[in-house]
Amino acid sequence: MLCIERHYSLKPFNTFGLDIFADYYTEINQVEDLTTLRRMDVFRHEKRVFIGGGSNVLFLNDFFEGLVIRIVTKGIQIVKEDENDVIVEVASGENWADFVTEMVRRGYGGLENLSLIPGSVGAAPIQNIGAYGAEIKDCFQLLQAIDLKTGSHVFFDAVTSDFGYRTSFFKTLGFGRFVITSVQFKLSKHPKIKPDYGSLKQELDQLGIQHPGISDVSEAVCRIRQSKLPDYTQLGNAGSFFKNPIIHRLLYEDLVREFPDIVAYRDGSETMKVSAGWLIEKAGWKGKRIGNVGMHDKQALILVNYGNATGTELYNYAMQVQYDIKKMFGVLLEPEVNIIH
Repeated sequence: MLCIERHYSLKPFNTFGLDIFADYYTEINQVEDLTTLRRMDVFRHEKRVFIGGGSNVLFLNDFFEGLVIRIVTKGIQIVKEDENDVIVEVASGENWADFVTEMVRRGYGGLENLSLIPGSVGAAPIQNIGAYGAEIKDCFQLLQAIDLKTGSHVFFDAVTSDFGYRTSFFKTLGFGRFVITSVQFKLSKHPKIKPDYGSLKQELDQLGIQHPGISDVSEAVCRIRQSKLPDYTQLGNAGSFFKNPIIHRLLYEDLVREFPDIVAYRDGSETMKVSAGWLIEKAGWKGKRIGNVGMHDKQALILVNYGNATGTELYNYAMQVQYDIKKMFGVLLEPEVNIIH
């Protein structure tokens, strides 16, 4: 039975560890619960937001005046299999890191570079999450969602999902209208390893692994993340707060003349993707703490809550960083984290 809670604490459900409350709160344990919820007055008349693992959200206020809906559905199943590939369907509420670990254990390749990323499976396509040279779209097959306007079940393939850099149709034109209920991935039984991404290659070299398998890559990725990224259970954060900005080649050439050590990668014939971490560190914000908030001292992209920060404090700090980067480099940093008012 679907239960609506009042004045519910969201502290366990946001990785910034903010002590915030929702006016109304409910959990979706099965897809049918969404049909029930759509008919309820609290859904039709209150402001609402869906969350999964709470690892990519920043609530600005201490009290959310509306309905918070947490997807906790479970289930992993093989829907198709042959001698080369397997198509796996996963419920949105499954933990992403646990799911990747299970696929690696089974010997199914394609997701190993995305090991240990916090959050839920259903949130992964929305952000087109990526790390160490891989993105969700690389092995994405299909997803199922519910259209909140009509109540109908709809399917999206890679084309209609319109994946981009840390974005998708569900974060742009489809924002707020669709709830992802399950995701299918096409994984390989004979995977092509992607071990050449910068720090990943260095880690594998240090481990003395010359011909890595998917478990080697997954382990190396986990070691890197654990060494550089703070554990949100110990130090509140939401991972990388800003996207790596994509700029025109001409602006990049201007920056190179002034900052020869700039870190950037070609993103197209006329564009470059600049390291946001490099920009933040160059501007002097890495490890800089103001009150309860700061950029992490080991990874400049990570905005952290040192204890008792509010959402507003975190946001204002981030906007100061954004302002300084724009002023110093002429480059606008865009938040990767979803800001909830």
